[in-house]
Amino acid sequence: MAIMQRSVLVVDDDPHIRDLLTFALGKAGLATREAGDGEAALAAIAEQAPDLVILDINMPRMDGIEVCRRIRAHGALPVLFLSSRDDEIDRILGIELGADDYVVKPFSPREVVARVAAILRRVNLSPPPPPPGAAQVGRLSLDTDGWRAVWGEDEVSLTLTEFSIIKALAAAPQKVFTRDAIIDRIHGPGFALTDRTIDSHVRNLRAKFATVGGSDVIETRAGVGYQMGPCLGGEA
Repeated sequence: MAIMQRSVLVVDDDPHIRDLLTFALGKAGLATREAGDGEAALAAIAEQAPDLVILDINMPRMDGIEVCRRIRAHGALPVLFLSSRDDEIDRILGIELGADDYVVKPFSPREVVARVAAILRRVNLSPPPPPPGAAQVGRLSLDTDGWRAVWGEDEVSLTLTEFSIIKALAAAPQKVFTRDAIIDRIHGPGFALTDRTIDSHVRNLRAKFATVGGSDVIETRAGVGYQMGPCLGGEA
């Protein structure tokens, strides 16, 4: 697995879960550190930023949602949430938090490692992407080397997963993508991700671009999936 020397901070108040994930991630060649609550997690990040944070939602002193808010206030450090309830997906992947992915407890350590690896591959710019360089659709500009999205003159801050989705759509603006096709583009074939996760990320993208006037970034094709919009904003 081409993720040697990458580091992961495992944040959970349950020492058994921390031990389980640390062992599994270590076998995959990842360096790991642990934190038992939100305050300890922020201190560990300030001391030495990891490449990714695995973050439990329900913790004492400071929960994972508040930790993620504070992480997002300072940058785009990838976050994978551990959730006790599947119906929290919209909340934990929401625009306010911008998590990259989530796993529901009880989970398979192998699944967590696979999702961590997928996120880190995107950080490494080695998913199955469209050709690198720049993409322009209407008022939307994508720097696919620097992972930057700009609407007109306004840069729009996106998570890795959000950027990967809009990059895939922009690479074939006339194509209608099923949700499975989007998953294949950003994670590779055979990766287990639910349609609801893609829908949540698309809602987040629309909300973020709407704040700068980009109300027509992604179009829904009923019964099929999503397509790149004209990206003309008020000119549409």
